[in-house]
Amino acid sequence: MDNVIIREITEADYPSVKRIFEEGIASGNSTFQKTAPLWNEWNESKLPYCRLAAVIGNEIAGWTALTPTSKREVYKGVNEESIYIAEKFAGKGIGKLLLSALIDESEKSGVWTLYAAIFPENKISIKLHLLCGFREIGYMEKAGCMNSIWRDTVLFERRSKIVGI
Repeated sequence: MDNVIIREITEADYPSVKRIFEEGIASGNSTFQKTAPLWNEWNESKLPYCRLAAVIGNEIAGWTALTPTSKREVYKGVNEESIYIAEKFAGKGIGKLLLSALIDESEKSGVWTLYAAIFPENKISIKLHLLCGFREIGYMEKAGCMNSIWRDTVLFERRSKIVGI
């Protein structure tokens, strides 16, 4: 898509980010979270860099951000990534553009490993991650209980070929 701009997320973008996150929650196959957090909670949980929005016109079509996997200094370059695409923009290549941009930006920020835990039912997300160079590293049985049902996750990672080698 030629008309997509990838840029940093600002606080003013959060209503759109939250709405897209809520669509993912409603799908039942994107996250264990039951509600989208308020800005302050979201802002504090994500790293201050690599918060990217895909924008078409004046509308946010999708977003991605990083969460640290540990507070320990040795793991500062290992981050969990989240990516969400608005339902109306699904299947248009936004995910690939956004995840590719996140990979580039994360490497510029010194990140050597991106990690993702994806529900096995979320075939589109699994395909996207494999397409962008992630590899399956495992399977977590009964990773969490959601609506009284134990859910599994498939674990993926992408090791940088330029950072941490």
